[in-house]
Amino acid sequence: MHVSQVMSTTIHSIGPDSTLAEAARLMADHDIGILPVVTSKEPLGMLTDRDIVVRAVGEGRDPSQTQVRDVMTLGVATVADYQNAEDAARLMSEQQVRRVLVVDRDNCCVGIVSLGDLAVRMENEEVSADALEKISE
Repeated sequence: MHVSQVMSTTIHSIGPDSTLAEAARLMADHDIGILPVVTSKEPLGMLTDRDIVVRAVGEGRDPSQTQVRDVMTLGVATVADYQNAEDAARLMSEQQVRRVLVVDRDNCCVGIVSLGDLAVRMENEEVSADALEKISE
């Protein structure tokens, strides 16, 4: 099974120059806790609701003045849409992350795959169970 068959294709992203207040509104509007940070559809990093709270609000930064680039997580894990879903599970396990961005051949963000997506859609339950175990370590 390919990653393109298990990924979520409805993704909301944000640019690095946006403010944290804009990011928080986008998260609230779509009931999500993570936003890929992209430029020209290419992934630069990820911004989570936890990044906003811990790295910004917790440090006394003003969300209406602080840019996404100042608190986002760099070095986002990506997997290609044509790769096997097992490759995504293995990457999650190695990186100890619950989500990876899915890119196409041009390195444009086309989706996101979560551990939950793999658990629900993959026939091989052992792979997603192994990934969960390693992520939880």
